[in-house]
Amino acid sequence: MIPYGCQCIESEDLEAVRSVLKSDWLTQGPCINAFEAELCAQTHAPYATAVSSATAGLHLACLALGVKAGDRVWTSPNSFVASSNAALYCGATVDFVDIDPQTYNMSPDALEVKLKCAAQQGQLPKVIIPVHFAGHACDMQQIRILADQYGCAVIEDAAHAIGGTYEGRPIGCCQYSDIAVFSFHPVKLMTTGEGGAVMTQSQQIHEKLQALRSHGIVRDAERWEEADQGGWHYEQHMLGLNYRITDFQCAMGISQLSKLSKFIKKRETIAKKYFFSFK
Repeated sequence: MIPYGCQCIESEDLEAVRSVLKSDWLTQGPCINAFEAELCAQTHAPYATAVSSATAGLHLACLALGVKAGDRVWTSPNSFVASSNAALYCGATVDFVDIDPQTYNMSPDALEVKLKCAAQQGQLPKVIIPVHFAGHACDMQQIRILADQYGCAVIEDAAHAIGGTYEGRPIGCCQYSDIAVFSFHPVKLMTTGEGGAVMTQSQQIHEKLQALRSHGIVRDAERWEEADQGGWHYEQHMLGLNYRITDFQCAMGISQLSKLSKFIKKRETIAKKYFFSFK
């Protein structure tokens, strides 16, 4: 039997979690910032927001880009339900762009035809969400060219793709997208149990994501609208959600991320073994 997915939890992962459980911080502590810094180092993106799941990350990504009722969002029909549900949570209408039969990813040719038709009908999407199926990168350069031509934002659903590359750069660097979202569910390349991360090159988007993740609360005094009233002071600038991840999950994430190349090599070995066996 070939399992759908199987996490690899080792002694250093257990010790990382144990250390946090014995500390003063179980949530909203230093491990979250440390994990986000490691994700930035891995992907070369300047900003990361760790969240409770990739679904939460996709939802926050849509919110940060202003997706709302009456907007249209296009994604791949070959994906998990979260890719479209994130837009539905915002009240948007979802439609799908056909896939390339060779890659199983969104077809740039199909996207171009669909965009031309939508432009003629005045029904262009606000956001396009290509999905890197099984970690294989979409043709992001061409998708970005088309998105810019028609005034659309791009969110990479990179749930499968941490550790992957496109044109020699890490997936998640957001060279051809506004936002990229990773998943750390146990069937993915590395895990935090449940969890995800949202990557971006935009400081403005990052600040929105950070606030939206935690009820819309802003704790940065430089961004407050009222004078500091003491150590307890904070402000709520928007309606946000509780999509926070815990410190012990992030501790495991840091440990797992350090072994990512080993996990990728192991999966490649297994894939080659069974691929040639089935042939």
